[in-house]
Amino acid sequence: MGEDRAATGTRVPNRRGEGAKLRDEILAAAVELLDESGDANTITLRAVARRVGIAAPSIYRHFPDQPAIVLAVIQQAFAELNEHLRDSLAAADDDPRKRLFAVCDGYLEYARTHPGRYRTMFGGLWQPDLNESSVDENDLASLGQASMQLLAEQLASCVAAGRATSTDLPADTVALWLGLHGLAHQRVASPAFRWPPDIAERIITALAHLEDR
Repeated sequence: MGEDRAATGTRVPNRRGEGAKLRDEILAAAVELLDESGDANTITLRAVARRVGIAAPSIYRHFPDQPAIVLAVIQQAFAELNEHLRDSLAAADDDPRKRLFAVCDGYLEYARTHPGRYRTMFGGLWQPDLNESSVDENDLASLGQASMQLLAEQLASCVAAGRATSTDLPADTVALWLGLHGLAHQRVASPAFRWPPDIAERIITALAHLEDR
């Protein structure tokens, strides 16, 4: 973003028709703040504006309030997570069990490499006031659906192939996600704990009701 600022540090205004570029710069600045601090509360209008090199009121042309910026950051993070899971799946072979593990391992890897984003996505640290912000229940309910569906599809493939004994796919998919989330969260919260090297495999095998064969 430095090339868009004058020598004084003030951002050079976009030319007509470049409003989308400014929106992207605002979002990128918000992501930087989150990655640096691991705390969504550091994403304030003033902090974002300072980093982009604009006046805070200029943000309102693209985001109605601070929760809208954080929501956009989280939506982008979920899109990144889903892309990462699909990349992990594409690298796996055709064995249903290995494909399920590829998605689960990809999930854990994303949480490990993006701890600040992950905590904000899943940690319950960001709770917008639905009565006082532009964010509504539908915005929150839609978060993570694509990744959950991908996990459900791989578990269903294991059942269809006789590799898992689940009789309630929706419930077992949620249980499997909760197991992955618990491990991902505790690895960040307790980095000094000596985790068994096969702890992820144990959790996935048990919660997905996988057969040993």
